[in-house]
Amino acid sequence: MMFRESKKAGIVPEALPASPTYDAGCRRCVRLATFLDDVRAAYPAYRCLPVPPYGDPAARLVIVGLAPGLHGANATGRPFTGDYAGILLYETLHAYGYASSPLSRTADDPLTLADCRITNAVKCLPPENKPLPGEMRNCNDYLTADLSLLPAGGAVLALGRIAHDAALLALGLRRNHFAFAHGGRHALSHGRALFDSYHCSRYNTNTGRLTATMFRDVFDAIADHLGRPRA
Repeated sequence: MMFRESKKAGIVPEALPASPTYDAGCRRCVRLATFLDDVRAAYPAYRCLPVPPYGDPAARLVIVGLAPGLHGANATGRPFTGDYAGILLYETLHAYGYASSPLSRTADDPLTLADCRITNAVKCLPPENKPLPGEMRNCNDYLTADLSLLPAGGAVLALGRIAHDAALLALGLRRNHFAFAHGGRHALSHGRALFDSYHCSRYNTNTGRLTATMFRDVFDAIADHLGRPRA
């Protein structure tokens, strides 16, 4: 696969404005907070709170997903754990040496991540898996704080267009300079790069829009950027 690289490099501040990376009690978005209350009533054993980032605090690769899944991260409290989208993601992370296991089923399993951290554009479960633009903006300072930890030479992987747009907003970059496309690679400042992939959702993998080979092509490009071995 040929990777397309944007020609306009963005500016990532050396020190982004201080803000929390996570707040378990956040209820900024009334629609999402109310929906979580309803889901908690229906599924008392589920966590039903904003889901924090998971992984290596010093990671050179930060993966940005869309939002927690109803029976996945919303239940377990760990991004992509317990849901279908996590199957391909954790298999791939394990193959490339980022994850200690190819499976991530529960938050109390022994899985660990090295040189990788996973977060979401929106930290709370949205109805029908569709956050509103205002909800993405409300949540974006958490992502801003998280991406501020990315070292020089690091990489951000956006899973889907919404994650791509959220990452750009968090980095203070204009969307019209960085078009989303599967296999896209966008140069940032200080040797960093933003990579794009279709989301590893059930719909995308079942329809063939995203295959395991296509996903690994993206991870090959990230491995080359970070100077890590390919799978």
